Amino acid sequence: MTKSITSHCSCTQEVVKSFIAYREKHSECVIYQTSLMSALISGVYEGQITMAELLKHGDFGLGTFNNLDGELVALNSKIYQLRSDGSARSAQSEQKTPFAVMTFFQPTEKRTFKQKISREQIHNVIDDITTTDNLFCALRIDGTFSHVETRTVPCQQRPYKPMLEAIAEQPTFDFTHQNGVIIGFRCPNYTQGINVAGYHEHFITDTRNGGGHVLDYQLENGVLTFGTVAKLVIDLPQESDFLRANLSPQNLNNAIRAVES
Repeated sequence: MTKSITSHCSCTQEVVKSFIAYREKHSECVIYQTSLMSALISGVYEGQITMAELLKHGDFGLGTFNNLDGELVALNSKIYQLRSDGSARSAQSEQKTPFAVMTFFQPTEKRTFKQKISREQIHNVIDDITTTDNLFCALRIDGTFSHVETRTVPCQQRPYKPMLEAIAEQPTFDFTHQNGVIIGFRCPNYTQGINVAGYHEHFITDTRNGGGHVLDYQLENGVLTFGTVAKLVIDLPQESDFLRANLSPQNLNNAIRAVES
């Protein structure tokens, strides 16, 4: 009898260990977001979440830095700051963000392209495979790009302008025949204002010395990986700028389209 109980306990312990090991390798896919896109549109350009904190919630993502001081791109558990002169550098762990979106990237689909393909065509591939617009999608493209058109809003100072005014001063850049990575998210239409409905992508070169918010691109050849995400967690700020902001202005949809396009 004792031998039977011991054997049963040992078997149960092995099952528990196996389950824990599985969960560690297959953690639930969740999008973590700090603040709202509508807050950024309204001029809430300061947050309290650090880069170190962001990396607790994902190894992959995008966003911006306090004062709109450059675009943020995270991949392979490293965060980079894409600056208004078109350059890029490693972000410091203590830097903070007013808006960012992170996840632990777990792609379920892979497509290889050996000939030129446009941004619109790549989006069509993703849309055709996922079949629903009602879930989030995280995507990554590694390859050689014929061109990538980017922009980066310059650093802002108080009193802050609304984002539509801030982007009027933004420089644009054209990276031609560059090896690099595009990372991004496709968000459902019902999330407009919470996030950016549709595709939102950032680019960084393989040398990690340049990049920005993506306006357009053409891939010469490369690999697309992507997967849907069904859970969203939002960390809302409690600072006065956020609490006083108008988060549902009448022109919100048009403003976001103008800022992101």
